[in-house]
Amino acid sequence: SYSVTGVQTCALPIYAEKANCRNAANGLMKRKDGQGSEDLDVVCYDAKGILGDLGATPFSDEITKLEWLKACGFTVVRTAVLEGMDKVVEYRGKVMAERATLAFDIDGLVVKPVAIDEEDSAKPRPEKQIAFKFNPEEAVTTLKEVVWSESRALYTPIGIVDPVRLAGTTVQRANLCNPDMIRQMNLKIGSRVVITKRGEIIPKIEVVVDNGPETLEIVHPELCLGCAGPLVDEGSRLYCPNELCPNKELHRIEKWISVLDIRDFGSALVKKLHEKALVRTISDLYLLTKEDLLSLDRMGEVLAEKLLRNLKARREVDLADYIAAFDIDKVGPLIARKIVDGGFATLESIFSAKTEDLTSLEGIGEILAQAITQGLAVLRPEMEKVLERGYVRLKRQEGDSPLRGKKFCFTGELAGLSRSQAAAIVKEAGGVVKGSVSADLDFLVTDDPASGSSKNLKAKELGISILSGPEFLAMAGRGD
Repeated sequence: SYSVTGVQTCALPIYAEKANCRNAANGLMKRKDGQGSEDLDVVCYDAKGILGDLGATPFSDEITKLEWLKACGFTVVRTAVLEGMDKVVEYRGKVMAERATLAFDIDGLVVKPVAIDEEDSAKPRPEKQIAFKFNPEEAVTTLKEVVWSESRALYTPIGIVDPVRLAGTTVQRANLCNPDMIRQMNLKIGSRVVITKRGEIIPKIEVVVDNGPETLEIVHPELCLGCAGPLVDEGSRLYCPNELCPNKELHRIEKWISVLDIRDFGSALVKKLHEKALVRTISDLYLLTKEDLLSLDRMGEVLAEKLLRNLKARREVDLADYIAAFDIDKVGPLIARKIVDGGFATLESIFSAKTEDLTSLEGIGEILAQAITQGLAVLRPEMEKVLERGYVRLKRQEGDSPLRGKKFCFTGELAGLSRSQAAAIVKEAGGVVKGSVSADLDFLVTDDPASGSSKNLKAKELGISILSGPEFLAMAGRGD
C-alpha cells in the first residue's frame, strides 16, 4: 500500500502584485519584522518522532503521523491510501483535474509506503519517498538569441526567447545546459520552440517545433574571455582548460576562502582585489596590508583590520581540505578525501602519484586521474609556496590510527560523548562517517547493542562489528 501526500505553504490572494503564490509566501517568510506572517497558512505533511529505548518510532505508520498532527491542531495534507501503482496513477489524474480549484498551488504528489522506514527517511534524499510531478505547463515561443554565461571558465548557453507566461510569471530566458543539447535539438536562432518550467520553477526549452528558412546557426565561443586561450568543447561542457586563467584564479581564491571559512571576504570584495591586481593568487591574500584594503572604495579602517584578523585566524588545514581549496578541475571535497583516505596521506605522496596509482582508488577513473595529476603539476608551486611561507600549515596526519580509512555509523546515545563529537574524532583520524548501515560499513557504534533498532538488526545481519562508546574511544586512543 502507498500513501499519497502533497504540501504547499501559501499566501492569501491579497498579494495580487506577486506573480504567484510561491513568490508571495517566500517573500513574507523572509521578512525580519514578521509583517504579513499572519497571512500565511502552513500545511503539514510529516512528523519526526524521537526513537524510544528499544529503537521504536512513536508512530505505527505514516497515517498515524498525520492523525497525531491533526489532533495537535495542525492543518494537514489530504492523503489517500491506494493499492498498487495503477491506482496511484489514476489518483494523480484525478488531482490534476482538480488542481485549478484547490485552495493552494501544487505541482505534484508525494508517494511513499504506509509503513515507516526510519533508515530511508534519514537519508538526504530518501529513496522510498517519490515526487510524482504533474505535467508542466507549456508554451510556444521563438528563440531570439543565445548568450554564453561564464563562471569559473565554464561557458553555459542561455537562450533568450520572446516573452511568454508560464506558471504565473513571464519567462524570457532558459538555460540550454551545454553545446550537445543545442546540437541534439538542432536549435537555431529563430527556431520556434516549446518551453516549460521544470518543477514549476526552472525554464527549459524542451523541443524545436519548426526551423524556418530564416533561422541562423548558433555561434559557439572559441576563445576564453579571461586568457584568450582556446576553449575545449567536450559536448557536455565548453570550458577553458588553462588552470592559470585569470577567471579560474578568481574562482580559486573564492574557493579557498569558502573552504577555510574566512569571514567577511565576500565575492564582491574578492573581485575588487583581483581587478586591482592586489590578489591574483592564494598566496597574495596573505600579503595584503591595511593600506591595500583602505585603497578600496567604501573600506573603513575598522573593517580593514577585521579582515586581516580573519585572514590569519585559520592557520591549520586538513590535507583533503587543502587540496580541495585549490579548486583543481573536477576535484571537490569528496574526491580529495578519497585520495587522502586511499593511502596518499602526505602532500608529497599526492604530488608523486601517477595516473595508474589514482585509478586504483574507488570512484576515480582514468580521465579524472589525468585531470588530477595535470592540475597538481600546474598548481604545485603555489601549493608549496603557501606552506613554505607559513601562511597555513597542514594538520598532523594520524597515519597509524586504527580509524584511518574505516567507515563508522553511530546510533542511539553514547555515554559521555555526543554523536557530533564522535564524528569529529573519526574525520580527524582519517575515517569516514556514514548515516546508515550498509555492507561496506566497518563499525556500528552504540551503547545499546542489544536493542532492536533497524541499524542494530541490519549490522548483525551483515556481520558488522558493533562497538560501545567506551570501546570506540579506546580504539581512537582516547579512553581512560
